[in-house]
Amino acid sequence: MRGFLVSSIGVTCAAALALPVALPSAAAATAAGPSAAGALPGSTQSLPLAPLGSDRAGGAARAEGLPRRDVRPFSLLGVVWDDPDAELRGSVQVRTRATGTTVWSAWQDIETHNHEHAADPGTAERDSGRVRGTTAPLWVGDSDGVEVRVRALAAEGPTGSPGGRASAGGADGRAPAGGAPALLPAGLRLELVDPGVEPPPGGTPADAPRANTMTAEAAASSAVNADLAPLGALTIPGLTKERTEADVLAARGAGARPYVGPRPRIVTRRGWGADERLRERDFAYTKTVKAAFVHHSATGNNYRCSQAPSVLRSIYRYHVMSSGWRDIGYNFAVDKCGNIYEGRAGGVAKAVLGAHTLGFNTNSMGIAVLGTYTSAAPPKAAVTAVARLTAWKLGLFGANPRGTTYLKSGGGNLYRKGTRVRLHVISGHRDGFATECPGRRLYSKLGTARSASARYQGR
Repeated sequence: MRGFLVSSIGVTCAAALALPVALPSAAAATAAGPSAAGALPGSTQSLPLAPLGSDRAGGAARAEGLPRRDVRPFSLLGVVWDDPDAELRGSVQVRTRATGTTVWSAWQDIETHNHEHAADPGTAERDSGRVRGTTAPLWVGDSDGVEVRVRALAAEGPTGSPGGRASAGGADGRAPAGGAPALLPAGLRLELVDPGVEPPPGGTPADAPRANTMTAEAAASSAVNADLAPLGALTIPGLTKERTEADVLAARGAGARPYVGPRPRIVTRRGWGADERLRERDFAYTKTVKAAFVHHSATGNNYRCSQAPSVLRSIYRYHVMSSGWRDIGYNFAVDKCGNIYEGRAGGVAKAVLGAHTLGFNTNSMGIAVLGTYTSAAPPKAAVTAVARLTAWKLGLFGANPRGTTYLKSGGGNLYRKGTRVRLHVISGHRDGFATECPGRRLYSKLGTARSASARYQGR
């Protein structure tokens, strides 16, 4: 594995790994209170899909699904299958019923190409034996009924699949060349995720005895940000540029004025209600942060900013419990209102090894803008938040947001393993892998984000 693990049990040692600096400004952070203690943990329903009708090829189904049915409440869904190397070449559509009503949504498409959001080949996370193939998750809001249909591509021509992707036959679930019908991957299941219910802002009387208690895992996750905020903080406060620069200089001992943007306000994992018992206990680190890859979560835009913590808890649960990853894949998330959230545990100022850009997770970080930005324009607040976050985090590691850098590919569909690749310091996911992510409209805003990020750094 091109990273290293730090036990969260020895969290004092982990806190000492503040990779570029040990930043002292922690006094103004929002401390944990009753509102963080009473969140329900959430749940996942996993329902096997069945063949639809008599549409079969050689005994294998080309269409699977579930008819309309009542289910326990959920808010996010996705489809998974057994082999993470198999690609679902076809379409996945769902419709859902709003909780407590008889109103069903129209059919909605789920993004099927999701394998490029993953740990690098050959790493411990990828080779754990727990990883499964998955679609992107889709946020549908409070629902208690569902219907799903999964259809394989009917056929392909001998030159490959639509959109110019190479076609390959065999047991990986992809269509053989020559016009043969595609088959679906084995073990298709529908995953229905309930993010849990957040308590009232002031907490409930029953929360009071637990208000200041934390599990060992939650304490470890919070302690790696000890230089920035008190243990159990719900947010890491923003700082002025002058204060940020002073903190960096104090940590480094001496030197020229750093090019670093003002630290933005960041909602911690405790702030968005992460159940730290789900993730692996150890933290995984890489050596540095040379680049930031921007993604869209492809979960849809039908959420309010007040629901963003629930969306994050759902993605986290889907990544860990359904996809088989060690933690949420992204290092940070940004909602449509420009709020910034801590992603994978290990410390927001540290070089945490993520699972976001297949082949390029080493020495990089991944930022997911919550939503789908293929045809919808990303809100200005979200693009600004990406610029502010990268100005600070890349500045801690001496990276110029307007510049380029070199990363070594861990393997993917654009660059062979071991290839030294020149990339923008702020890149889109599609720069490292042939994918639609981060969506055409968000990708078109990355130039704006680079320029703004550099200005925030004082360049």
